[in-house]
Amino acid sequence: MENLKFWQQSPQHWCITGKEQSNLKQSMILEESVNLDALNKYLKHLEDKYAEIKQLMSKKYVPAQRKADLEEEMIMKLKRRDVAESLNKELRFRHQRLQIISYALTSWLKSDKSSSFQDFVEQSEKTKDLQGDLGIGEELCDEDPGKAKEAELLLYYFERFNELISLGEYEKAACFAATSPRRILQNIGTVDKFKAVGKIKGRPFPLLSFFEAVFSTSHAHRRPVNAELTLEGIKCGLSEKRLDLVINWVTQERITYSEAAADVICDYGEQHAHSKAKCLALAQIIYNECGLNNKAVLCLCKQGQIHEAMEYIQQFKDFTSDDLMQLIQLCPHFELIQCLTKEWNGKPPLLSFGLAILYLFSVDMKKVGIKLLQEINQGGKDAIEQLMINDLFCCLGRWQEVANICLQNGFDRLCNDIMSILRSQAGVTEISEDDDTVNLMQHVFW
Repeated sequence: MENLKFWQQSPQHWCITGKEQSNLKQSMILEESVNLDALNKYLKHLEDKYAEIKQLMSKKYVPAQRKADLEEEMIMKLKRRDVAESLNKELRFRHQRLQIISYALTSWLKSDKSSSFQDFVEQSEKTKDLQGDLGIGEELCDEDPGKAKEAELLLYYFERFNELISLGEYEKAACFAATSPRRILQNIGTVDKFKAVGKIKGRPFPLLSFFEAVFSTSHAHRRPVNAELTLEGIKCGLSEKRLDLVINWVTQERITYSEAAADVICDYGEQHAHSKAKCLALAQIIYNECGLNNKAVLCLCKQGQIHEAMEYIQQFKDFTSDDLMQLIQLCPHFELIQCLTKEWNGKPPLLSFGLAILYLFSVDMKKVGIKLLQEINQGGKDAIEQLMINDLFCCLGRWQEVANICLQNGFDRLCNDIMSILRSQAGVTEISEDDDTVNLMQHVFW
């Protein structure tokens, strides 16, 4: 009776058809049909069968609403395709029109201009057989059907990339853009999209992920990332304090070397003292590759590698006096100035000591100039005389200016020594400050 009560209370859950009743009679005797255990067993059989049918239906059928959504999506894409094809035909027609006008203009300029430009355009139209929108579009597609497929592929990459961005799959979008055909997604437009995303808490910085993917694949393409993206990538890496990434990109030759990129690295080193040496070495590599010798030598000097800097200067031999003056102004290293104003490996000084003193005082680097004068003052008259004789670039009037500077800064003995040497030179008389054409070694050649 309890079993009968169950069936009466829940008829909506189980409905036994006539066929099932027939099967029930065939598979059960009368005693089993009123036996609770037997009925429960058969109920389990029906539940399993129902689950099997339900799973089968979920695989074979989809909701009708899904079909309607797909049809609507297909209609929208077809409309977009029609609009794109129409625009494409119009642009192709305009392109041919501009080619005809360009051809007509070139021909008209080469002619005697007896005919009007309009006549040349009309004649070119007849020669080129300009067609309508539909004709020119079909003709160009028929000439190269492969271009249509390529356009479809490129369109797919743009749409897929935008889809990944909209879904928040930024790591996948970064890899997708880095491996795009012909690097069509490796541009500033893509960079701007990732910049717009910004930073997401608990996830890698999308923009940095993009540059990591781009630089890691550049070696596979056997050509470095272009200069514009290189600069943006280095700025991004340094903004995230990932100098290790920038070092890898530079040393693995995956970037396009540029002065701007090296300048950014140098600026980062100035702001982060603990990374300054690495940044200078890294920037020096780039300056060398760009042929920016002045900045390469400056990097060496700022690292304290004075001897290496002197070897570099001797090797390239294209440094002017102005270049060397600017070098000591940017890096007033005492050892550097000594090396530049004295013999180096048996070769004459690259820079005049007297002119260097005058330059340092003229650019408000008085302390460095005084330090040089102190060193010369300690050497006595013989040292200053030898220095003046070997200085072929500083005229007598300039040495008189040096003597005045010495007198003004308390180096009275050094001032007297310089003036004494000037007076003792054979054939040399006092000269005015305005006369800067006479050279200290003039008497040697008479």
